[in-house]
Amino acid sequence: MATIVGDNLRARYAALQAERERDWPPAQLARNAAQRQQLVARFDPATVAQPGDVLPDLGFDDVDGGTLTLDALTAQGSALLIFFRFAGCPACNIALPYYAETLWPVLRARGIPLVALSPQQSDRLAEIKRRHDLPFAVATDRDNQLARLLGISFLPDDRPSPPPAGWIGEVTGTGNWELPQPAVLLLGPGRVVQRLQVSPDWLDRPEADDILAWLR
Repeated sequence: MATIVGDNLRARYAALQAERERDWPPAQLARNAAQRQQLVARFDPATVAQPGDVLPDLGFDDVDGGTLTLDALTAQGSALLIFFRFAGCPACNIALPYYAETLWPVLRARGIPLVALSPQQSDRLAEIKRRHDLPFAVATDRDNQLARLLGISFLPDDRPSPPPAGWIGEVTGTGNWELPQPAVLLLGPGRVVQRLQVSPDWLDRPEADDILAWLR
């Protein structure tokens, strides 16, 4: 894991990338960069959910037990949902603690629920919440159900068959390659989309101040 340097997310990702450039073989580094660049090039903002769209009342398995629903989350006002890849994702292990430090205290004071969502099975997903003692809910978006509705899920270009040991479907427990692109969704009462920001490059996610600006 990269050494945390600086207060913002950009600086933390720069430290992660610098560590990879020191330690990774050139071919691995090139594959990682190429996939991120391809996702950015293919991303079309018009194909994802737009402000005003109304979502169905979906449910999510909380890693602490029980079920979270969109109706319950937005019963008293807006809710913020953060989509991430899986518990072992290095970039996600930087983003979620950062949001816990910088975003959660403000949201908590304003009574706005925050939920981090991944397609990974809840028994495996619990690891990231325990590791960082995350103060907000972490839950499973089963079968990428909400990610698909929002238009943010994707399949990596490199999908060997048969899959190798330790492939994404094995890690997440889903048995498939599909992952969400990191995204932040502000959802209002009645499950109405107020704002959706997608990060096709998973090393370029929104800063806490940018997200909090949506609430002003």
